[in-house]
Amino acid sequence: MIGYEEDRERRGSDYPIHTEKVFADRKIFFLDLKENDRGRFVKITEDVRGRRDTIMLPTEVLDDFIQALQAIADADAEAGGNDGE
Repeated sequence: MIGYEEDRERRGSDYPIHTEKVFADRKIFFLDLKENDRGRFVKITEDVRGRRDTIMLPTEVLDDFIQALQAIADADAEAGGNDGE
């Protein structure tokens, strides 16, 4: 069995540690947890019919990012938004 360190060396920085997909209308959002020599990060890619935009988010700010998204979701719900869909 390959340990984490050996597996990380084998797969390199292009292989995600974990990935999730979110589908919305004609868009697909890919959320990939990755790691390179500078640390772990989340690569968020929006794909709209083959056109891709990407941001990189260091894991050190994940909690702040999640709190900001929750604040936006709460404000949307208070304003009569789309019920979290």
